[in-house]
Amino acid sequence: MNQHAPLWTKSFVALTVSSFLLFLNLQMLLSSFPAYAKNEFHAGDVTASLMTSVFALSAIATRFATAVLMRRLRLGTLLYMGVAVSAGATVLYSLAGSVGALLVMRIGYGVGFGMASTIIPTLVSRIIPPARMGEGIGYFGLSTSLAMSVGPMIGLNVMNRFGFGALSLAGTAAVLLTVPVLLLARAIPPDAGPVRPAADGSGGKRTFPAELAFPALLNVILAVTYSGLLSFIALFGQSVHLEQVGLFFLFNAVTIVLIRPISGRLFDRRGHAAVLVPAALCVVASMTVLSYTASMPMLIASALLYGLGFGAIQPTIQAWMIRSSPRERHGMANSMFYNSTDLGVAAGSVLLGAISSAAGYAAMYRYSAGFMVRFVVVYVVLRIVSAKRTEKTGVKPA
Repeated sequence: MNQHAPLWTKSFVALTVSSFLLFLNLQMLLSSFPAYAKNEFHAGDVTASLMTSVFALSAIATRFATAVLMRRLRLGTLLYMGVAVSAGATVLYSLAGSVGALLVMRIGYGVGFGMASTIIPTLVSRIIPPARMGEGIGYFGLSTSLAMSVGPMIGLNVMNRFGFGALSLAGTAAVLLTVPVLLLARAIPPDAGPVRPAADGSGGKRTFPAELAFPALLNVILAVTYSGLLSFIALFGQSVHLEQVGLFFLFNAVTIVLIRPISGRLFDRRGHAAVLVPAALCVVASMTVLSYTASMPMLIASALLYGLGFGAIQPTIQAWMIRSSPRERHGMANSMFYNSTDLGVAAGSVLLGAISSAAGYAAMYRYSAGFMVRFVVVYVVLRIVSAKRTEKTGVKPA
């Protein structure tokens, strides 16, 4: 395979920028919704948490449906449909007159986001040279990670200064910007027609390909730790009297930018084992430091460590899932990757919320470190089992 095949094409850049704008729209509003629901409609904690849960469940269901629709409709058509639905739901948020109406719009947004967030990475995986898949997904994944890092900070600042209506308009503008970016760069290849059935005769109908289950499980565990940051770091900052706790996301972004290309190249040359174990240990260290944080230097150290770990693990798992799948199942692989992220965030917010209520935020982050210890144990044990199976069968694992 050609390690020098071009990666930075116009299509790759445009799709990466479009992914950033889509996830920026998501992250700007995701962290602000619970506060808006509580302040505007006097919703309780459980009702406010539904703003995240119904969106996540809607997006998960839509991604499975999108994997089926990809065999019938052109990818460009599905992408623009997803962008239109996402923008429509976002602009209507501030017009909702009740919690029920807001929940309906969150479901609608999940449909649009689930569709667009499946199609964009599927198109990207088609244009990345196979020999540079890890590197390409590493750079492409910067779009998601940067949005996850800066989006909550931007969203909270806009809402606090200008109100939720302005935040809704800003989110709508962000997602609509994907349209001129894609059109001007002609980013959607002319051959991006319906996905053909799998060559193995399955027709692409397998909902849970076995080869993707293990990396998807690891991604769920990682997403649980992120949910603890997204949902509770502001409250944790109040409890330890740190006013600028939102800077965690800014410093987290710094190391994400630095580690993404390095981890991608390491995956291409050495495989996922060389990346996942040391990166997971960085997340363990980050959560442990955060649980004892009482000063800004400790918060920054935790953020930098989390960026190193999270920024290396996510693209490695995504590239692993794509490389383990034939071309016609790249849509399914991307769907399972993002679904596992959403599932981990949704489950983690409930689980860690219960832990924080019982034991406090510091203990909750120590439990998050414990989840990543399990990540390492599960990975190492299954790799050992896989190696022994290889010795018997002679079939090398992915």
